[in-house]
Amino acid sequence: MPELPDLAILADAFHAGLTGRPVLAVEAPGPLTVRGTPAELQAFVGQRLERFYRRGKFLWLEFDRDRIAVNAMLTGRLQLAASPTVKKPQKTIFVMRFGARDGGAPADSAAWTSGAAWIPAPDATPELRYRDPTQMGKIYLLPRGVERLVPGAGPDEVGPDADDPELSLEVWRARIRRHPGELKYLLRNQKFVAGIGNAYSDEILHAARLQPFRKRGTLAPEEADELYAAVRTTLANAVTVLRDRVPPTFETEVRDFLAVHNRGGEACPRCGQRITQTEAGGFVTSYCRHCQR
Repeated sequence: MPELPDLAILADAFHAGLTGRPVLAVEAPGPLTVRGTPAELQAFVGQRLERFYRRGKFLWLEFDRDRIAVNAMLTGRLQLAASPTVKKPQKTIFVMRFGARDGGAPADSAAWTSGAAWIPAPDATPELRYRDPTQMGKIYLLPRGVERLVPGAGPDEVGPDADDPELSLEVWRARIRRHPGELKYLLRNQKFVAGIGNAYSDEILHAARLQPFRKRGTLAPEEADELYAAVRTTLANAVTVLRDRVPPTFETEVRDFLAVHNRGGEACPRCGQRITQTEAGGFVTSYCRHCQR
């Protein structure tokens, strides 16, 4: 499942590559994925993309009139194709073609994208493509004036992003006191902090030396602070790795650098003992019972 580091890379890259371009054509070969009418979909043709950004586990496209929200869920992946001639991945179920733009990338593009070879030329006609073998993910069309629910994206459903500069240690301390339960569930709870999923919750807890099944109420104040620090450093380090390894194949998920997630039976990189792995409810949990307390 794409999580904050994965989606942060996509948002930066697609904002740099596509913002400022008009939509030339759009098609949805997998109509079950799109929440909206065919007429609403075609109404995006001619609109200019003004912003492409991430909030929690959602990607948002803001046009000069309407908006789109993308929730890739477990199996959705996005591709930035330099032109329509680039071969489409199998199970591509949404395609939006863009036209030329004046000048280069927008002024507010992320610094790491500056001068990247994968950014389509100003006169190119790139495509944003979405593939999803299971069609589990959803693309929500949000025309101006139309009220359409985007499950999981409401103001009461999404807490501050886990990398939000305004999520200070003091704010973290106040929020964590209000959210009970096991630590892994807590980190994956989007109402608590947004953007963390199954894989990175394992990584964060390993970095903080905390077991996933511990209850929040058992944490000493210094342990809660260590968890905050682990959230920040783990996600930031992952983003750094992905910036180097993901482009230009944005549809590829890179996880082989993770310390413990999905590495059951391997040696813990910190203490050398065997990593424990369990599976409940379809979710893998990986941790070191020796150095996570």
